[in-house]
Amino acid sequence: MQEAIAQQPLIHSIPVGMFQANCYLCICPRTREAALIDPGAEPEAILEMVRQASATVRYLLLTHGHLDHIGAVDAIHEHYPVPLAIHEADIPYLTADQSIPGLIAFTPVRTPPALILQDGAEMSFGDIRLRVLHTPGHTPGGICFIAGQSAVFTGDTLFYRGIGRTDLPGGNTAQLLASIRERLYTLPPQMRVYPGHGPTTTIGDEQRLNPFVRI
Repeated sequence: MQEAIAQQPLIHSIPVGMFQANCYLCICPRTREAALIDPGAEPEAILEMVRQASATVRYLLLTHGHLDHIGAVDAIHEHYPVPLAIHEADIPYLTADQSIPGLIAFTPVRTPPALILQDGAEMSFGDIRLRVLHTPGHTPGGICFIAGQSAVFTGDTLFYRGIGRTDLPGGNTAQLLASIRERLYTLPPQMRVYPGHGPTTTIGDEQRLNPFVRI
């Protein structure tokens, strides 16, 4: 029974910031323990989402290190001093100058990562277990988080009918396409995709309908 529950977390989301990056709250239905994924901006809105869900945050998880996915880390960590987790290859983004002149100023993240993630790592909270899938291409340390057979949080690797950009420093088109074809498209077709921007989709729908990467 626990495994069945672990495959069906409760998922809340809110798009935040100028780039409308999706911040996700992945909750264990039994214990209300949760992981907060990609707190990119608008910390008060994110904290209100957590309060409305009556959740207890156990982890702050980052799919990658771009500013629109990490901008609220410090503010959230002040309220929830729980482990911050990121892939080792994307740690430099936390303190790099990611400001966009004339558009957005970026303050480097002060919270040090407590968990340095690699492919295959797992994190548990309540009955939920998230597994790390390394999917480089958008950034060197881009990762996805898989919850059982039901959900995958894909960051900026795979979107609804789209893929992550590779023209920023550290991007690699060949790696991104390989990550999608060889790693994400091997997941169950019914698995729901929770991307870093835009609406949800499924692995099967993207295999058939994504104009950038089809099987």
